[in-house]
Amino acid sequence: MAVVSESQVLDALRCVPDPDRGGDIVSLDMVSGLTVKDGHVLFSIEVDPERGPRLEPLRQAAERTVQALPGVLSVTAMLTAHRQAGQSAPQGAPPGGPAAGSAAGQAANRRGGGGGAGGRIEIEGVKAIIAVASGKGGVGKSTTAVNLAVAFGVNGQRVGLLDADIYGPSMPRMMAISGKPTSPDGQRIDPMHKHGVSVMSIGFMVPEDTPMIWRGPMVQSALTQMLRDVNWGELDVLVVDMPPGTGDAQLTMAQSVPLSGAVIVSTPQDIALLDARKGLNMFRKVDVPVLGIIENMSYFACPHCGGRSEIFGYGGAKAEAERLGCEFLGEVPLDLHIREASDAGEPIVLTQPESEHAAIFRAMAGRLWAKLADPAAAGVRQAPRILIQ
Repeated sequence: MAVVSESQVLDALRCVPDPDRGGDIVSLDMVSGLTVKDGHVLFSIEVDPERGPRLEPLRQAAERTVQALPGVLSVTAMLTAHRQAGQSAPQGAPPGGPAAGSAAGQAANRRGGGGGAGGRIEIEGVKAIIAVASGKGGVGKSTTAVNLAVAFGVNGQRVGLLDADIYGPSMPRMMAISGKPTSPDGQRIDPMHKHGVSVMSIGFMVPEDTPMIWRGPMVQSALTQMLRDVNWGELDVLVVDMPPGTGDAQLTMAQSVPLSGAVIVSTPQDIALLDARKGLNMFRKVDVPVLGIIENMSYFACPHCGGRSEIFGYGGAKAEAERLGCEFLGEVPLDLHIREASDAGEPIVLTQPESEHAAIFRAMAGRLWAKLADPAAAGVRQAPRILIQ
């Protein structure tokens, strides 16, 4: 089969005119973030925010034009709005959010906002969505998210896993998934499957060593489409591996996704707990329940003598959970076997199911599921039953 190139995509897009500006979208420098991998094409069309409400036909025309190229398997075009300095956002739209005329913007507008606190991305068939977050990087959040997702599956739940870290996607490696997702209709993508988990990541669409040099609105649009335009099927739980920190991407997920709750991952030392506290407070400010705190790398378990060393201190996350009035879900050691299993793409919950570490993750997943199953008792907001139009 023919392999499509970036230059071929750009040549095709030169045939797509801007309805107002008298030129094509490539010559007018409206196309950005173009990525082509194994027949899957992803790009953004940057427009003025005041024109957004009526440019959805332009986005659709661009997708159809590229889809007609030989060798193209799927196309995702995102309509993003960038304001000039001094311009104010349209009423009801968040700063840097999706253009009001994009598919994401139209859906948000139907629900009362352009992705702000009043708008929600609609995901059919997903009963509950849990964000696994941290205030900073390097605390083992992705490893925790993977093992929690697999533990949900082992415990009997139908589970999905979304890698929401656009700049540093890790799920392809941590789940040992190669290849690319398919699109049966050129519009919606089927997730990848491994270890009993449905998985989606931007890392499936770009080479592992390719940096994602995208602006905030492009990241937000990509996150929206990985949620809304994926055939997730019927899931009991969708685990979202959040990017570290409390920036635009985190706020988009917290405000625009019907999260049932969030789990905060931290290490024991004070500096990590300070950042974890920021992440927890962000979720509370946007009315997302915090299901609990996990202390990762709680202590070092020596693989030779079995001795225990509290390298980063000990018990800080538990004390912080008590201080903040949320549940302490458990402690996970800094262990060689967990690291090796993660690097190999074989989560320890599966590779060593009888180990103490696997039991810890299964117990935490069981506790989280109990909270989701009885949201009134646990103070958890259940995701609404919603339909995609």
